[in-house]
This record gives sequence, structure tokens and C-alpha cells, in this order.
Amino acid sequence: MFDFGFGVIVLIIFLVAASVRILREYERGVIFMLGRFWKVKGPGLILVIPGVQQMVKVDLRIVVLDVPTQDVISRDNVSVKVNAVVYFRVVDPARAILQVEDYMSATSQLAQTTLRAVLGKHELDEMLAERERLNLDIQQVLDAQTDAWGIKVSNVEIKHVDLDESMVRAIAKQAEAERERRAKVIHAEGELQAAEKLIAAADMLARNPQAMQLRYLQTLTAIATDRSNTIVFPVPGDFMKLFQPTATKD
Repeated sequence: MFDFGFGVIVLIIFLVAASVRILREYERGVIFMLGRFWKVKGPGLILVIPGVQQMVKVDLRIVVLDVPTQDVISRDNVSVKVNAVVYFRVVDPARAILQVEDYMSATSQLAQTTLRAVLGKHELDEMLAERERLNLDIQQVLDAQTDAWGIKVSNVEIKHVDLDESMVRAIAKQAEAERERRAKVIHAEGELQAAEKLIAAADMLARNPQAMQLRYLQTLTAIATDRSNTIVFPVPGDFMKLFQPTATKD
């Protein structure tokens, strides 16, 4: 009788020890009762009846998923290699277990196909210059598709857009040609502005003979500093009238 009671006590202790589960603050337990979904428990101390209930543990922390390098053909038929990183977390543990076999693998595969599909709709220049907008587009598409799995995609970041060497040389030549074009346009605009100023100055001098005479004097002052040369400077007849004595009446 003593041995039977001792055995019962040992069995009860074993069952209690096997039933006890401790879940951390960021963990939840999806409980199944005889194969059917029952409830989500945690965090803290929970009891799971051995043989009757089963528990699947789910981590609620943000997962950093590295998307492998994908071959993408842009809308302007340029082949590039793109990789990215996806930040997501489980917001509904029950759906993450019930709706998909392996939510980690499913999210990874979906991220790869979405990356190719979204970037394939844009040209190369947009991939290089508008990453923030493309990141947002990919994040919104992923988040909408993983919502049924209880997954929240919070952010997507494109890490690298790699081109082959021939394409890099072509882009460098294009950039150089663009810089030369801008330099020529700026030079032409400068020449145009200078010509407009010269025309305005010529019109002003033509309307004011005194201004022309002052300009002659300024030119003489500017060239008179060099005494090693002999300068022949034409003087207009109107300018000499300034030095003629004014006739006085008796």
C-alpha cells in the first residue's frame, strides 16, 4: 500500500512538472486541445496537460530577414542584382500557426518575388535615385499579402543595386555627357546675358554723347599706367570742343 501511494505521488509530480511551461514576455503559446485550436496563452507560467494539449511557441519580436540577391530586369531592360532586408513581426500568433505551415519561410519567399515584381516596374534611374519610394512600395505590398498570416511588415530597405561593369561605364559616360551639356548651356546663357548688357550699354552711350566722352577718359586712365608703350588714341571732334574757349560778347 505504501508503494502504491508513493508511485501515485511520483506520477502526480511528474505530470505537474511536464505540464508547467514558462513563457517569456515576448513569447506566446498557441494551445491545441486534442488537435483542435483552443487558445493563445502567455506570457508567464502556464499549464499544458500532457497527452491532451500541445503547445506551439511563437516569438513576437521583430525579425530581421535578409532577402538574398535577386536578378531583376528593369522596365528599360537593364539587368541588375538587388538585395534587401525586411523587418517584420508576428501580431497574431494563432493565424501565424494556423494559416501557413512555416511563416518564416513563406515570408522570405514572398519577399523575394515581391522584390522582383515591384522593381521590375521601374526604370534603372528610379532604382538608383528613389529608393525611399521603392522601399515603401515593397513594404506596402508585403504587408497586405502577409496580413492573412498574422504578420506585420514594418519596414523594407534595399541594400545594394549592383550593375555589371559595362553598364557602369555606360552610366559614367552618360553622366559625363550630361555635365558637358550643362556646362555648354551655362556658357551660352552667360554669353547671351553679356551680349544683352553690351547692347544696352551701346544704346545708352549712343543716346548720351557725354557718357561716351567719359568712357574715353576712363579708357585713357586705364592704359596710361604703362609708360613703355606709345599709344595712339583717336579723339572725336566733339570731344575737342570741350577745350575751345567760349566767345564772350562786348
